[in-house]
Amino acid sequence: MATSVSRTSATTGGVFQRARSDPAYAAFVLLRIGFTVLPIVFGLDKFTNVLTKWEGYLAPWIVDLSPISAHQVMLVVGVIEIAAGLAVAIKPRYAAYIVAAWLAGIIVNLLSYPGFYDIALRDFGLMLAALTLGGLASVYDPAWHRRAASGTESPVV
Repeated sequence: MATSVSRTSATTGGVFQRARSDPAYAAFVLLRIGFTVLPIVFGLDKFTNVLTKWEGYLAPWIVDLSPISAHQVMLVVGVIEIAAGLAVAIKPRYAAYIVAAWLAGIIVNLLSYPGFYDIALRDFGLMLAALTLGGLASVYDPAWHRRAASGTESPVV
């Protein structure tokens, strides 16, 4: 037990030490934490509406197209955001681009009717940050490798 605690502390200390000496790594860690925690928090809030009444951000044409209510759509959105946050925690190298695509969809929603252009602009900045996380993750988060049938690693094409 003490070994795993000391390993965790050493790993955490190593992350902080590396972040202090490598600004790009520090940006990667900060973006990874942000794009893990914030989508989970916002996703959970879709179920409680503590921060805001989320249905108000949903374009009327989306509500008209949907077979479910605006509230139910936002519950689905909440589940997707929670999953996106967890995916960034697990593998930001790939999940950052999923988050960027999700933010692009949110931007389209917000630009499709008046009153939310400022939030669309903010979300454009977040989308750029998600793309930056993806670029940094290509350096700091190792790729998943497929294994050949024999159990040996095969080169990724």
